[in-house]
Amino acid sequence: MSKSTSSRKFGLAVAQVGGIDLADTRASVVKRLLEMLREAHSRGARFVVFPELTLTTFFPRYWTPMEEVEARYFEKTMPNADVQPLFDEARRMGVGFYLGYAELTPEGRRYNTSILVNQAGEIVGKYRKIHLPGHDDHKVGAPFQHLEKKYFDVGEDTWTVSNVDGIRTGMCLCNDRRWPETWRVMGLQSAELIVLGYNTPAHNIHWPEPVHLRMQSHLLSMQSGAYQNCVWAAAAGKTGFEDGFHLIGGSVIVSPAGEIVAQAATEEDEVITANIDLAMGENFRKNIFDFARHRRPEHYHLIVDRVGAGEPL
Repeated sequence: MSKSTSSRKFGLAVAQVGGIDLADTRASVVKRLLEMLREAHSRGARFVVFPELTLTTFFPRYWTPMEEVEARYFEKTMPNADVQPLFDEARRMGVGFYLGYAELTPEGRRYNTSILVNQAGEIVGKYRKIHLPGHDDHKVGAPFQHLEKKYFDVGEDTWTVSNVDGIRTGMCLCNDRRWPETWRVMGLQSAELIVLGYNTPAHNIHWPEPVHLRMQSHLLSMQSGAYQNCVWAAAAGKTGFEDGFHLIGGSVIVSPAGEIVAQAATEEDEVITANIDLAMGENFRKNIFDFARHRRPEHYHLIVDRVGAGEPL
């Protein structure tokens, strides 16, 4: 293997958020985010990853009239008055961040959205979730719902990679991390860092899946995605109990070797940090996963020709 390239150290933080109940205001949530932002900065972080749908409880668990959902949970502008203090403090400290929220566009479209904000407090990237899990019908006998297909439109644009203060950064959301296509699309854009937020219920309403397997599949997705695409990866979960409903923790930072270098130890508000070396992925990109030399896309047509599984060729 060739010698390592010059070191590019970078302070990265993940801000896991404990449960947010129905009665919690956005202002109270932003106050918690500010505390974690300051802690991350004090530990040398220059970028902080917050969860999916950070500003409210995970509302797709409730069957609610659409008008009420839009009025209560969706953001019409970003930043808005409630979230502006986070942008202001991040800019003052020179720290960038990733934030997930529910977006209502002027045209009335609803998206599960995330943004990348640079150290100057500017939004430099936006992504609208593509792999929406769950259902859009009311499952009366279920202990809770998972209505992302009801409340959100599928994002029209693919995953892109943005320049965030000199770092090629991609992003996705929650269920996206389970699909290898998500990671490869950004890997083919020479991403160095992929960040994401999630809200993963501890219980599966479709079959009796053991809780420990929920965590295993989350970590497996993060580690394999990072390794097979030579990227650093960071995931922030919203976790603990929200109105009695349990979300898994396991917020994590993973290296291009697929190694977990930091992982949350609680199901509460918790900041984890790592002084990552962005140059680490270069040896993988030049050797094991040199896409230009080793990929054979002429043999991959079935991946895009078929949506569901079919008969053998």
